[in-house]
Amino acid sequence: MYILALNCGSSSLKYQVFDADSKQAIVGGNVEKIGLPDSFVTQKYPDGTKQKKETSMQNHNEALNVVLFMLREASIDLNEIKGVGHRVVMGGDKFASSVEINDEVIKTIDELSAIAPLHNPSALMGIVTAKQLLPNATQVAVFDTAFHQTMPDYAYRYAVPSAWYRELGVRRYGFHGTSHLYVSKRAAAMLGKPANECNLITLHIGSGASATAIRNGVSVDTSLGMTPLSGLTMGTRPGDLDPGVVLYVMNRLGLTADQMQKHLNKDSGLMGITECFADRRDVEGNKDENDLCRLAIDMEAHNVKKYIGAFMAELGHVDALVFTAGVGENDDYLREKFCSGLEELEIKLDKEKNAAALARKGVDQAIISTDDSRVKILMIATNEELVIVEDTLAIMNGTYNPNHLEMDYSFVK
Repeated sequence: MYILALNCGSSSLKYQVFDADSKQAIVGGNVEKIGLPDSFVTQKYPDGTKQKKETSMQNHNEALNVVLFMLREASIDLNEIKGVGHRVVMGGDKFASSVEINDEVIKTIDELSAIAPLHNPSALMGIVTAKQLLPNATQVAVFDTAFHQTMPDYAYRYAVPSAWYRELGVRRYGFHGTSHLYVSKRAAAMLGKPANECNLITLHIGSGASATAIRNGVSVDTSLGMTPLSGLTMGTRPGDLDPGVVLYVMNRLGLTADQMQKHLNKDSGLMGITECFADRRDVEGNKDENDLCRLAIDMEAHNVKKYIGAFMAELGHVDALVFTAGVGENDDYLREKFCSGLEELEIKLDKEKNAAALARKGVDQAIISTDDSRVKILMIATNEELVIVEDTLAIMNGTYNPNHLEMDYSFVK
């Protein structure tokens, strides 16, 4: 029996097929440029080999059809795909856990598109398509926001008119929750403590980035807000920004809301600072010759340290600082920058351990702090797809517990 994990973007579709018994990924891949003439699929196998297929895919239905064809070519019996787990970015305050998808769930996800217009419509396309092409499979939604539904009201409310909260749902929701959940469980196992006794600061740093404060195993605060624009400096998104800046620039440049949304989502962050690079590898590679690249790195490190300090004050006692996602797992230079100067907070990085802890070289977890560091520093390679698969399986088997602290995840062992 197989479980298919799907993550649909506006013009992309990421997928992985897992064996239900071993919970090991068998094959996966990524469809890119959906809707464009040069769309293609890259399928990856556990031995590192890749297969690329270039074909026009005008929508997600055509894309998933091509994916299923390639899975058949890889000897995957489609009749054995018994469950499909969908990553859904925005669940709002409507979903505090993963759920089996029915018409009411689809309706609610659609309604939440008003808050997440760049994300939920893509997830809906994937859900509708998967239901059509795999009608006998159980469909499950796993929400990025669910993990953060444990935040207290004083952490998730904004100091704006309360009517906005009541009538429009204006509040902090947070994102990357599935990743923060996974690494918090793995961190507890590495520390040899029950998850409900761990206080952690988890840093998911990829193209998008977020910091989360975890007290006794649950999220109590996070840097991303109602949308994925706030908090840490990101590849193309600004992080924390005075809202007055938005009003000022719109007024002076005569920008529409749609134009400003594009600038905030696509033209800001590292891209905005450097005027040419959104990828940290490019920023780092040019830092010695380009003052804007150096500035971008310094700004990002400054913001990360601010959140670490703020969350330490909020949590009181912190067991570990956890780095994850593409940059957090693979960029020892930035990890060192982020931890530099934190020694007085008893966060001490071991440079040799840090340099060796790279996911791209096969290291999936490591302690990278010095032996005398009271707050441990961990690198953990995230695995959101495994959470999606295990939630889907548990819902299918009737063993799912919406309280993640009581879920029997295999990766906690």
